[in-house]
Amino acid sequence: MTGETAVLIDGPWTHRTVTAAGTRFHVAEAGDGPLVLLLHGFPQFWWTWHGQFAPLVDAGYRVAAVDLRGYGASDKPPRGYDLITLASDAAGLVRALGEANAAVVGHATGGLLGWTMAAYHPKSVRRLAVLSMPHPLRLRGAMLAGRQGWASRRFYGFQLPVLPERRLLADDAAPVAAMLSGWSRPGWPDPVTERRCRDAFQVPGVAHASLEAHRWLFRSQARPDGHRYMRRMRRPIAVPTLHLHGALDPFLLPGTARGSGRFVDAPYRWRLIDGAGHFPHQEQPDRVNRALTGWLADAEPDT
Repeated sequence: MTGETAVLIDGPWTHRTVTAAGTRFHVAEAGDGPLVLLLHGFPQFWWTWHGQFAPLVDAGYRVAAVDLRGYGASDKPPRGYDLITLASDAAGLVRALGEANAAVVGHATGGLLGWTMAAYHPKSVRRLAVLSMPHPLRLRGAMLAGRQGWASRRFYGFQLPVLPERRLLADDAAPVAAMLSGWSRPGWPDPVTERRCRDAFQVPGVAHASLEAHRWLFRSQARPDGHRYMRRMRRPIAVPTLHLHGALDPFLLPGTARGSGRFVDAPYRWRLIDGAGHFPHQEQPDRVNRALTGWLADAEPDT
């Protein structure tokens, strides 16, 4: 199953289409209460958050997990994969869902969007939780260093035209499975997760769109738009921030993420998730759910 129906997975949520800034987004939604917007990373789709729905709904929140631009059952336009546009998409989704702001939870690429939303659209972000992603300024500095640059070497291969897309889709999207297993703790993912991610990446247009975001992040470093972005990201994040990172993450090293709090001028809580690699919310969902719901409920979320 490789069409968009592959991502319309049944569960205790409702699928709907929401339009923001002229782009259609697929959202899985459940619960009532303050909005929690869940932003997935690469190489995944909204279902990456399936283990967070029930705990968040039970804790009294309205949960919305979105397929980002270019993924799943959302639109896949030919452009708009820079972080500024993607963050504007997410801020527009908050408004389209009828809310003034949301607790934004982002994993990996979705975490970059969360950092960017908090800088560019601070009124849309009530609280920020970032998993498996350093602040963009920490990431840029670390990518030039030895250990992190080597750990993220696959990122550089994504810069080639056309060929990376073909490689991602080869052999029933086997490279997607290789990234999931190679970046996680031993024994993960389970067969269901692997199958669903492989199917989701074979939805037409997804492989190309997902790589365009990585290409912008790299190529913009030498362009005016990238310089403007990094200048803007020097402004301190002014919303309470929870920062979770897998202690075993071999792709974005814990030492790279540690220290991102210097860019946050608000309560900041850093937690390593033992026994987890790059996908802590799926590898160790109970630990992540306790950290997330406890932090959301904390009226004074200090360190």
